Amino acid sequence: MIQSADIREWRTRDVVDAGGHKIGTLETIYVDTSTDAPTMATVQIGLPTRRHLVFVPLNRAILGPDYVKVDYDRSLVKKSPAIGVDDVLPAEEEAAVFAHYGLSYQPGAKGERQLARR
Repeated sequence: MIQSADIREWRTRDVVDAGGHKIGTLETIYVDTSTDAPTMATVQIGLPTRRHLVFVPLNRAILGPDYVKVDYDRSLVKKSPAIGVDDVLPAEEEAAVFAHYGLSYQPGAKGERQLARR
């Protein structure tokens, strides 16, 4: 797991896959609401006139000086559930993001979101 004093500094870094292929630009970090640990990132992809944000897990990610390397192939990330560049992930769609990567989804005891945007 990535450890960093200020996750806001990660914004605008390139996101690359394990092979070093650029996926897009890091837009936002989502943390786990129960641990406050960085869990997901949104990556801006697409053409300049049709940009959108896709989600990628940060487990086993590596933070470099000007990039974040994720442990998922670029083609898988680009097929991830997406939102518009000015949108926020609706709570009812969180489970689909986790399912896309084969990860378990665990909402809070009272149905709270698992992810919070930072």
